[in-house]
Amino acid sequence: MIATHNPAVFVLVIEPDETLANQLAFDLQEAGYDAIVTHDAVNGLQFCRDRQPALIVVDRMLVGESGLSLCKNLRNIGNRSPVLILMARDTVDDRIACLDAGADDYILKPYRSEDFLKLIRLYLKPDIDTTEQLRFGDLILDIGTRRAIYNSKAIDLTMKEFELLKFLMEHPREVLTRDKILENVWGYDFMGESNVIEVYIRYLRLKIEEEGQKRLIQTVRGVGYVLRDS
Repeated sequence: MIATHNPAVFVLVIEPDETLANQLAFDLQEAGYDAIVTHDAVNGLQFCRDRQPALIVVDRMLVGESGLSLCKNLRNIGNRSPVLILMARDTVDDRIACLDAGADDYILKPYRSEDFLKLIRLYLKPDIDTTEQLRFGDLILDIGTRRAIYNSKAIDLTMKEFELLKFLMEHPREVLTRDKILENVWGYDFMGESNVIEVYIRYLRLKIEEEGQKRLIQTVRGVGYVLRDS
């Protein structure tokens, strides 16, 4: 199934359930995106080799190969399109598995059109035309490219990693409670467990804190987190 509303911005849907795949494609089409659907990992991977989707939606449960394995393969061939994983459970282990695979975010089943399109719009909003940068010591966050630079090393961030680091860098040396972080990074309607923050803090630390260097994102036990250099 191919929708033709906006050929400049298209989303690849890899979903074995034909009914769900058609619903995803229909919602994307109604929202003004070009949707291309395939039902298995082999065709999905080949399509990504041939073309560059603006975003990829993949079910965690594919025939013959998991969606997480496919995501790893996409990253291994150099594909940097945002990847959203469709999954039935929302546990810390599931979130970690998604991040380990290189996914940017996830969509929970049962499928809800409103939540899906809200996430799609977040990831496909136009690039910010700005040269604004946030700085904290040797750590730089480029707002336009959504990349971090630490000790002259460029660091790719997922959308949520970027939003979390941006919020921390906008409030340097200020202790931020978990509730405040959830409200500002995940939004008022976030219904997940608060320890989702710990998952993303862990990945930010792995990316920006080199072994043997001082910790920039510090835990304030029982309260939250603070960005500081002492």
